[in-house]
Amino acid sequence: MSHAFPRRRTAVLGLAFVATAALLAGCSATPAPTATLEPGETASGTLVVSTFPFGVEEFQQAIVDPFEEATGITVELDTGSNADRLSKLELNGDSSGIDVMLISDYYAALGQSKDLFAEVDADEVPNLAEISDFAKEEQYDGPAYSYQLNGTLYRTDQMTAAQAADWETFGEPEYAGKIAMPDISVTAGQLTVSGIADVFGSDPYDVDEAFSTLASWNDNVLQYYTSSTEVSSLLSQGEIAAAPALSGFATSLVASGAPIAWTAPTEGKFMATNRAMIPVGAPNTPAANAFIDYLLSAEAQTSSAAIVGDLPVNPGATVPEDLTEIAGLAATDPIGDGYATLDIDTIVENRTDWVDRFAREVSSL
Repeated sequence: MSHAFPRRRTAVLGLAFVATAALLAGCSATPAPTATLEPGETASGTLVVSTFPFGVEEFQQAIVDPFEEATGITVELDTGSNADRLSKLELNGDSSGIDVMLISDYYAALGQSKDLFAEVDADEVPNLAEISDFAKEEQYDGPAYSYQLNGTLYRTDQMTAAQAADWETFGEPEYAGKIAMPDISVTAGQLTVSGIADVFGSDPYDVDEAFSTLASWNDNVLQYYTSSTEVSSLLSQGEIAAAPALSGFATSLVASGAPIAWTAPTEGKFMATNRAMIPVGAPNTPAANAFIDYLLSAEAQTSSAAIVGDLPVNPGATVPEDLTEIAGLAATDPIGDGYATLDIDTIVENRTDWVDRFAREVSSL
């Protein structure tokens, strides 16, 4: 068995990132340690972690602070959108200064197609052996550390759970103008397209059938949303009855006491993952390995679930009641609950075409 993190290299597809001249905010403040440690040596120095722009304080509390205390390594956070951070990484190449990039699965695979990421070494990250199989898929150079479930957010005063779990409800005449749909450009959008394709077409990638079905529901669609804020506002104000959305969107809405719930679909159940990747040329690989190992530990996964709201990939983690009440079994065992991940090579290869077609054939009608 290879000592490197197992994965199947995504083919170079010639997809271009949006170039940007902005310089990366953080860089290592200490001389770069050697790429591997000698026996008995421990990781040290400064670690630059590139991560999402939301939930930063919670991430600091749940993961960064205890990691720094346990290791003595100083962590600097560099935040931004998936697209912006990946564009900067491509622009700066080996001199990016980034040691670990936390990024959604599609963008992780897109970066792999440009050879921007190195394989995570399983020998240096023992907790890889402890996480669920779906979190160490061969499609990726780095492991998943959390996942997102696609389902339906709905108003309990306008729709039953059984209706919300049935894709055909989105086309029912009684919900004319009362549905929101995710744009394909957002995570829930691709998962929704694939769910509809799987149910109404031949497989999750039958976008011909998915786009045709979505277009036939357009009389019911008030808006194609591109942010969690949009769909949360529409639901809270009662402007819509339901919308396909990620389970993470539901936590604050349900906690608010509003008549809102989330349910998984009965079929066409797909999920996305967030990955921990090490860029090629990372200046502090030993510290990067140590950080990823900590991130995957049961302790860190429990803390992240409780404070950040991330669904854990380590089965030894404890999931808080508010997450299990929303997602049920899928909060601890998504595969056992019928969820599946998508073949990321297929998504990367077709993404540009599918986004263009969605705009022409679905959302602009």
